[in-house]
Amino acid sequence: MSDALSRRGFLLRASALGCSAAASPFMTPMTFAQAPGDNRLVVIILRGAMDGLDVVRPIGDRLLRQYRPGLGMSLDSTIMDLDGYFALHPALSDLMPLWKQGELAAAHAVSTPYRDKRSHFDGQDLLEAGTGADVDGPQVRDGWLNRMLQVLPGAGSETAFAIGRSEMKLVSGRAPVSSWSPDGRLDMSPQARLLLEEIYHDDPLFQVTSMDAIAIAENLGLASDNSFGMSGKDMRAAVKTGSAAGDASVLASFAARRLNEEARIAAFSLGGWDTHRAQTRGISRALGNLQDAILTLKRELGPRWDKTAVVAVTEFGRTARENGTRGTDHGTGGAMILAGGAIRGGRVYGEWPGLEEVALYARRDLMPTSDVRSYIAWLMHGLYGLEKSTLGTVVFPGLQLGRDPGLLV
Repeated sequence: MSDALSRRGFLLRASALGCSAAASPFMTPMTFAQAPGDNRLVVIILRGAMDGLDVVRPIGDRLLRQYRPGLGMSLDSTIMDLDGYFALHPALSDLMPLWKQGELAAAHAVSTPYRDKRSHFDGQDLLEAGTGADVDGPQVRDGWLNRMLQVLPGAGSETAFAIGRSEMKLVSGRAPVSSWSPDGRLDMSPQARLLLEEIYHDDPLFQVTSMDAIAIAENLGLASDNSFGMSGKDMRAAVKTGSAAGDASVLASFAARRLNEEARIAAFSLGGWDTHRAQTRGISRALGNLQDAILTLKRELGPRWDKTAVVAVTEFGRTARENGTRGTDHGTGGAMILAGGAIRGGRVYGEWPGLEEVALYARRDLMPTSDVRSYIAWLMHGLYGLEKSTLGTVVFPGLQLGRDPGLLV
């Protein structure tokens, strides 16, 4: 075993940032990769099924308020008017300047090929695998972002971070994207931290990796009293009280720093989108995190924002009608958010199917009219020059790209 692998093994076994991602919804894998040119791509996975009908509200459709009387779909939505038909959720009010500057857009009535079973785990797996295969069929083990790197000339790897134990299928595969995922829990004394710094002092890869991991842990409140341990009670309290509300900004800031250096592609996830109950409160909190992440990327990327495309996608949408607990259940069609100076913003992309019951999918969900993968594929085509045939066969097997929506300036 090489020295680098030995050091990596030590770091994986000896370092810890807290509990697993399952117990801590604000912990997320982060991945970075190099790519030729100056264009940047940031992929944000919104775990939990974001309600696109609430985020990008079709206020021009009279049925919206009829279906959702308890979700705050009042005439006040007009103050966030986007184009006379759609309005942005009030929790994203700080993004309105980006919309007016042409740096924010949305695509509506989108979905993956996943249908009917409405499982978060299966839906997320299919979203990150980027395939059209049914989950009961052969499992595709790699992710579409990794497959893109496999066919992108000149692509390389930079240190990837997985904070917590969960893995992003999005980046799994043969391309050299490394993942760093601490396992277990270790209270680290000041002496142990000094030892770690000394061990990796002359190793540029793992010295930076370990110190950045410590910094993230401290910024997220996962390190206290000179230890990385946070008790389950403290972790639950942090989530409940929102004391970790700044985590999206911390993650985006860290991503921006890497993108300002050699990295050209970054991916991470944000949770909190499963709004079966009290959706008004829950989605506002989640949207606040997404807004913080986008604004942090814009601020800290500086002039590089002009060549950046941010795409935020989720596993599926939610039902057109609210349920009995002022929430919404798992649905089908939804929305994706696009941001960045490279985005042709100020518009809602996609073919709107309407909310009439006969137009709904299974008479309950927004009908998908476009494949979320096609928008991502066209971004890859424009940012990195990948051939459409490659995108439709290797990166997203079986995808029909359709007409170019013109997402990039």
